[in-house]
Amino acid sequence: MNDAIVNINGSNVQTLELFFLLTVMMLLPSIIIMMTSFTRIIIVLSFTRTALGTQQTPPNMVLIGIALFLTLFIMSPVLDEINEQAYIPYKNEEITQEEALERASVPLRTFMLKQTETESLNMYLDFAGEEMPESIDELPMRVVIPAFMTSELKRGFIIGFLLFIPFLLIDMVVSSALMSMGMIMLPPATISLPFKLLLFVTVDGWQLLFSTLVRGFS
Repeated sequence: MNDAIVNINGSNVQTLELFFLLTVMMLLPSIIIMMTSFTRIIIVLSFTRTALGTQQTPPNMVLIGIALFLTLFIMSPVLDEINEQAYIPYKNEEITQEEALERASVPLRTFMLKQTETESLNMYLDFAGEEMPESIDELPMRVVIPAFMTSELKRGFIIGFLLFIPFLLIDMVVSSALMSMGMIMLPPATISLPFKLLLFVTVDGWQLLFSTLVRGFS
């Protein structure tokens, strides 16, 4: 009888763990978007494509793939820390599932707070009706995550604005040249596109952009 009860309880535990694993897998895309460097990277890459005026080149799948790999490079120290402090002890049955989740949230919270502006954090603390705690470890994730997302959106748009400036100058020069020659009906974007591509390739734009994005999180 006791053996049967143990088997039933063991089956219930395995079922709960399987359910938890499926839930995490379903939420993984949202976790990648909301709690990693992915948001800033994909915004900057989209602005770069728009500034170049290349329409759908590179395609969305290429930009998303690049953003995912850059996110993996940036988040590697955080993932290693989660693996050592949370996953391995949980796998070895040294800690419970709740404790593993708590340990896993610490490196993510630390990473997000390094990139979060104080103004955004204070705003969401005010929305939640809470005050700034003495330790950052006491900050709830429901405050940290939206504050981090807001800061990432702001930084992504600032970088996008700075990327537009040199290409906008090329468009203005080409437009002025066409108007001075009386070629009003010729679309300036058609003429400026080769010059923008030439500028981007000459300065090794992709490598410069990727290295700047990765170093921006260090």
